[in-house]
Amino acid sequence: MRKLIFCARDIRDYIWQIIDVGELEKVTNFKPTMPELTDAPVIQKFLFDLMKVYPNCAEYCEAPIYFETGIEGLRLDFNFGLRLDVPEGNFHVRIGDDCGQIFFDRDISDVRLISFEKYFIRWKVEVSLDGAKIFEHVFNPEGHSVQIVFRYRAPLGDTLAMLPTVEEFRRRFNCSVSILLSEYLKEITAHLYPALKQVDRVGFESYATFYLIAIINPLPYLPVDPRNNCLERMAGSILGINILPAKPIFKPTAQRFCNEPYVCIGIQASTPTKGWLYPDGWRIVVNYLKSLGYRVFCIDKEKVQREENYSVIMPDNAEDFTGDFSIMERTNMLYHAEFFIGLSSGLAWIANAVDCPVVMIAGFTQDWHEFYTPYRVANRLVCNGCFNDVRVVFTHKPCPYHNGTARELECQKKISPRQVINAIERLIIDKNLTPPILRNLT
Repeated sequence: MRKLIFCARDIRDYIWQIIDVGELEKVTNFKPTMPELTDAPVIQKFLFDLMKVYPNCAEYCEAPIYFETGIEGLRLDFNFGLRLDVPEGNFHVRIGDDCGQIFFDRDISDVRLISFEKYFIRWKVEVSLDGAKIFEHVFNPEGHSVQIVFRYRAPLGDTLAMLPTVEEFRRRFNCSVSILLSEYLKEITAHLYPALKQVDRVGFESYATFYLIAIINPLPYLPVDPRNNCLERMAGSILGINILPAKPIFKPTAQRFCNEPYVCIGIQASTPTKGWLYPDGWRIVVNYLKSLGYRVFCIDKEKVQREENYSVIMPDNAEDFTGDFSIMERTNMLYHAEFFIGLSSGLAWIANAVDCPVVMIAGFTQDWHEFYTPYRVANRLVCNGCFNDVRVVFTHKPCPYHNGTARELECQKKISPRQVINAIERLIIDKNLTPPILRNLT
């Protein structure tokens, strides 16, 4: 049975983003107005190659379809987008959505149809044989089993940002949801979302599978460019959820390990170029916190992080709590902390998940990209927010605008310690905190 990839969007929208259509015409006689253009082998290879961003793409395209339609050989599921097996015969297939749009309308035989789009669409499938309609189905996950696959080794922050929407999907559609995620995320996920079943592999016995993938790419594996969307809404764009769900209430699993008031800091992110790069900035802030009587714990995994000629080093005036702690150990530590100071990082997302107030130092993204905190610190009077600029072509260079110049990464270099201290002072007032040095005077 041959495979045929079709698109809900006009295929030319994808082609024109990647290939010069004029050059393609010279080589393949490709005509943008051809109604059957997806049949062209070069276009099928083009679409299949693009789908390889999903792990095990070839396996997912070949995997058996278990959902029976009642017609021999005609099978349908939504486990890698829409997949429809059409046996030999005089079949006509129309695929659209429940709003009346039509994406595919053809006579076909002995074909497996696979949609290029893998995100939530209210697919409507109609199949006729010898001119008579024999099958109709509108996508509806209610009461079915659904798998949700997090990108392999997905960043901690991305996962914590997406999980509330996964839980909302389960609740809204009253369906059984199984999730596949990296091993290190399983304990905290089970604690926060006990109703989400965890699995160790992608199976195809489910009614549908969604893939939570958020990558910087011009092609819409997502219906919305991730640079134009906040992380908390990313899963919603894939799962068809257009609200911002409430976070679960975290219940600590360990008592606080020290009696003195303390603050946690996290000076590292996924790359040093996301770090706060003001010279001695961390040392100045730690000294300020200690002058208020706080103990200051650095809870990064490593003391030193180096990449792209940049180094981020734990300030030696902070207490060293770096090391290979589990996520739950970090989570409990943050739950009992007065507040957290860090970057756009997984630790900040953990702190947010347990309602630990967060001072976030981040100029390379816009304020709306991460979760909301009134204690966001950025210098918007210098070059900033490049991550959310869809015009930027990101490479391995550390700074897309000013690489190799005196302005390189000025978004992270020109945030002053005074700005950070101002945010800390606002937080202390807003949260009605009493610094330890003042407590000792009463």
